This record gives sequence, structure tokens and C-alpha cells, in this order.
Amino acid sequence: MLTRMSWIVVLSALVFAAPALAQKPVSIAEAITESFTIEAIDHSARIVTLKDKDGLLEEVWCGPEVQRFDALKVGDKVTFRYHESLVSAIRRPSAGAAAKPAGAAVTRAPGGKPGGTIAQQMTVVVTLAAIDAKTPAVTITNDRGQKMSFKVQNAKNLEGYKVGDQVEITYTQALAVSVTPAK
Repeated sequence: MLTRMSWIVVLSALVFAAPALAQKPVSIAEAITESFTIEAIDHSARIVTLKDKDGLLEEVWCGPEVQRFDALKVGDKVTFRYHESLVSAIRRPSAGAAAKPAGAAVTRAPGGKPGGTIAQQMTVVVTLAAIDAKTPAVTITNDRGQKMSFKVQNAKNLEGYKVGDQVEITYTQALAVSVTPAK
């Protein structure tokens, strides 16, 4: 699950200028939604102050990638919907396999407010640290020693693998951001 800071950091990359690349269909494992209200905007420094439902404030710098920054207004509601999934591609790595470059796609929302969807797909070689065939889910350890858990759409994709196996997985992340005008 994303931390509050993770949501905020993503705002700085909100709808950046990048070419759309073809994406394979993904299956949503989990969707997390979080909304914030814009409390203040420093236009000269491009800093937006966001307030969460608990009243906590966070200042966020919005880079030049946020093309419709000047359309933001105090009171606007910013909603993030984060999707995390593991595409059903789990396979034994080929000799010398390494992480493949991430494919990215950006779709801008129509209208005057910033918004859109950012998706990224990666293929990486990881070590299976735990397998839960009932859920189904896996916990993996990456090459930096970080552990992460993911749901797997089809339990049959886990057949023949055991804890400690190195596998190649294709993992997709997507973030949709929308801004609703203040009432």
C-alpha cells in the first residue's frame, strides 16, 4: 500500500509530457483511492499545499510537466487512484536475464484541469520469498534486497515454483489523477 508521501511525490510527475507506448492488458490486483483538497497555491514557486481527510497538510512542488498548473484553484479536490497488479507472466528467467526497460504510457484528461493516467510496465528477475496459492499471491525479493507482495490473477501461474526460485515477472503500475473544481 502506498504511504501518504508516495501519493504526494507522484503529483510532481502528474501528467508529464511523454509519448504513449503500447501496453499489454493488465489485471487489477488492488486499487487504492485517496483524495486531497488544495489549501494554498504558490504560483511563483509552483508549490501546492494539499490537505488530507485528517487535516494534515503537505506541500508539493509541481514541475513544469504539470502543464495546466495555472488552472488549479484553492478548494479544488485532487483524487489519486493507484492500481497495482502483476500481469500473469511469471516464468523462469533466460540465461543472463536482467530487468527490461519499463514501458510507459501517459493519457491526459480532457478539460482545463490537470489530470490523466500514467502507466508503467516492467519485467524484472526476482526471487520468490513466499508463495500463497490460496490467495493467490507472491512475496518477492528484488536485486536490491527489497521485499514486495503482489496478488496473482491465476493460481495456476504459481504451479511448479517454490520459495527460493528466481523468476521473471511482468509488473504493471498505473496512477489516475483527477482534479475536481471547488464547489
